[in-house]
Amino acid sequence: MQYLPIFTKLDNKPVLVVGGGEVALRKIRALLKARADVTVLAPEFCDELMQLSEQGELSLKQAYFSAEAVDGMALVIAATDNDDVNAQVSDAADARNIFVNVVDDQPKCSFIFPSIVDRNPITIAISSAGTAPVLARRLREKLETLIPQHIGPLAQLVGGFRDKVKGRFRHFADRRQFWERVFDSHVVSKVQSGDTAGAQQQLHDMLNDTAEPQGEVYVVGAGPGDPELLTLKALQLMQQADVVVYDYLVSDEIMELVRRDADLICVGKRAGHHSVKQEDTNQMLVELAQQGKKVCRIKGGDPFIYGRGGEEVQVLAAANIRYQIVPGITAAAGCSAYAGIPLTHRDHAQAIQFVTGHCKKEGQELDWQSLAKPNQTLAIYMGVIKSPHIQAQLLAHGRSEHTPVAIVENGTRKSQRVVTTELGQLATQIEANNIQSPALLIIGEVAALHQELAWFGQTEQIASYAQPLAKIA
Repeated sequence: MQYLPIFTKLDNKPVLVVGGGEVALRKIRALLKARADVTVLAPEFCDELMQLSEQGELSLKQAYFSAEAVDGMALVIAATDNDDVNAQVSDAADARNIFVNVVDDQPKCSFIFPSIVDRNPITIAISSAGTAPVLARRLREKLETLIPQHIGPLAQLVGGFRDKVKGRFRHFADRRQFWERVFDSHVVSKVQSGDTAGAQQQLHDMLNDTAEPQGEVYVVGAGPGDPELLTLKALQLMQQADVVVYDYLVSDEIMELVRRDADLICVGKRAGHHSVKQEDTNQMLVELAQQGKKVCRIKGGDPFIYGRGGEEVQVLAAANIRYQIVPGITAAAGCSAYAGIPLTHRDHAQAIQFVTGHCKKEGQELDWQSLAKPNQTLAIYMGVIKSPHIQAQLLAHGRSEHTPVAIVENGTRKSQRVVTTELGQLATQIEANNIQSPALLIIGEVAALHQELAWFGQTEQIASYAQPLAKIA
């Protein structure tokens, strides 16, 4: 991190701007919004600056720059078209340990101006450390379309209740849960419609409600790994939870998106390394919710497709715990798409079967006769370890040894690897290529289309985060 992001209070603080043109004017407007005491130093000034001076908004000092001009200033900004003058301003400020910004000359800056989304008192600042200001501005444009105008008035309203809420709730976690309930309530819609009095009354009513906060569990599918495949609801609940209970299959990039101060509990499950028994995880979810906590149980893929989400929800329902279920993109859909393999195709596969290679020890044997039928696709989860058995059974029940197979390791992630082979060589190729979990096996004629349709990691992609959204009417 090249710059520490801070918000500084400039009310009546002396700020010097060196330069009297349009570039200086842009910076001065921001400083005046922050109620700084602005002095502008330049040999001459543009008309707008003259008008601001006449209105008493700032002070003008018509002179050439000298080092003594920065004495006593809280901030200094150099905004001239003369590189030598800008360098003198930077040196003079640095020598006096005064923060200085030289417009469009990042190496000479000890602070920089971010792109700002202003929903007073909510302010969002975006910076690229001076390396890509246009990209930062495009991100700001995107945020402008997402953040409604009523966020500012809402923040002002709740700010007036902070002391009352602190008096009502002793513990930070209780206060946070109260505010979460407020922001999920009709208080928001009342502010949005301009009914400030109604919003205040509802806040009073909620504050006087003596009911204990109720716990809840969010069973969330995180998808196969790419964080951009998360649903909006999944992201929202991940950032509201007090506790996040997660598996190893949830990628590090996705875990970076959970609330910073949430408690993280790993109940990781890897083949042959079950660190927490499923029954213990189930009971943990119940106990955390009974403590009044919001619990995000986040799982790789979809929680109801080989994710044991059904078992966990059954236990929650039996204990009368409130819960929500958020589906995720299952590995079969995500990995096949990122490998360029259609799971169905009119010429190759008219059906698809999702299969797990890892069942309960007492579970029934799979219907290999059905699985070995032609003109269908098998998407096999957790099949790496049992690949010799899978290969042998499919061959024994009539599937051709030349049936195309694709092995997708770390599907949708930057480290994705796709190995193609034939069914007769499946186990051999897994061992030869040292395939590691998580990996999905795709068996069927469609697997041969990988060579033709592969795209991920092979062509430049449009990054959605770098594209501004169209303005919403």
